[in-house]
Amino acid sequence: MNKTLLASALAVVMFAPTASAIEIYKDAKNAVSIGGYVDARVYHGLGDTEVANGASRINFAFDRQMGNGWEANVKFEWSVNPFGNNSLDYTNDGQLHANAGDFLANRLGYVEVKHDTYGQLAIGKIWGAWYDVVNATNLVNTWDGDSSGTYTFNKGDGSVNGTGRGDKTVQYRNAFGDVSFAVQVQLKQDDIDIVEIDTNKVSPAMAVSSLKSLEYKNTYGMSVTYDATDKIAISAGYNTGEFDAVTDNGSTFKERDSIVGVGIKYGEWAGDGFYFAANYNQNEYHDTDGASRIIPEAKGLESLLSYRFDNNIRLLTAYNVLEAGDEYEALYNGDKFKRQFFVLGLHYIWDENTVLYVEGRFDNSDFTGSQEEVNKLSDHDGVGVGVRYFL
Repeated sequence: MNKTLLASALAVVMFAPTASAIEIYKDAKNAVSIGGYVDARVYHGLGDTEVANGASRINFAFDRQMGNGWEANVKFEWSVNPFGNNSLDYTNDGQLHANAGDFLANRLGYVEVKHDTYGQLAIGKIWGAWYDVVNATNLVNTWDGDSSGTYTFNKGDGSVNGTGRGDKTVQYRNAFGDVSFAVQVQLKQDDIDIVEIDTNKVSPAMAVSSLKSLEYKNTYGMSVTYDATDKIAISAGYNTGEFDAVTDNGSTFKERDSIVGVGIKYGEWAGDGFYFAANYNQNEYHDTDGASRIIPEAKGLESLLSYRFDNNIRLLTAYNVLEAGDEYEALYNGDKFKRQFFVLGLHYIWDENTVLYVEGRFDNSDFTGSQEEVNKLSDHDGVGVGVRYFL
């Protein structure tokens, strides 16, 4: 097995792109490091301008050499909100930004054992196998993940179905030659409350069908990645799980959440020159609209194109679209749901661990119908100006 390939594959899913870590202790057997970043930004959207937290986080990693090629690791990571109350909900990094009182919120926590030949087994809250397919576009600082199927059910962290930072996950990874793969299962019987919508901003029609809670059984996921060249990688994945749902009016239903898709990447985000990534998915009962109504089926596309110049300026553009199918229109009396936007951005990479940026979102969504105004509360034009300081 290719040891370098396995290490590279694990780095993609375990650590944020371009992130660094500071080693604070090391001996012949053990090592401890601290990582993460602070992202402070000024955000303007829906007529408001506010200082906002940009998914800041801190993590601690513990590595232990066990001999005979074996290694054991533990990692803890928390979202951090260092700037006080924050009422804006414009990013898909989980509920932290909608819950103003939380200073710390769990992002990751797992223990793993790995071997150069036998692969890696991890247990805990960990990036899902599906994320292998879509992580290459998840690099815009202010907006991302809207169409990839990663952050589902009112833009949570993908924990309930394992497509993002899955809870209670058992995951195995390995690589053979230029091909790496991951398989996982979430062993859970969880009740999940859906993020509540401000009832003063929704129409009476919403109450008959918006989700109130979900009960998920075990979920299953897998992915495979082929490194075609040193610059080109192609991936595919699938994730599924059954759930029971309760709506605001007390009615119940049972469905299977599923998503399948492919992704492609060219170049290195941290390198000079061009970088391109895109992914496409088809999903069923995998997400909700802005009014917490289930989307029976949808198609999603994310793409990202950037160029880093010799003077450390990076220009980027991104395009996201998530469009519900005909079943959505039939279920909700002719309503249409099409989330669609472009992003233009400029990053100045002061050094590899300090980035200044400005990013603008230009929304072209189509939310025709009874919940048009509700959907626009989370999908609209905006501008973010900030600094990201990696530890």
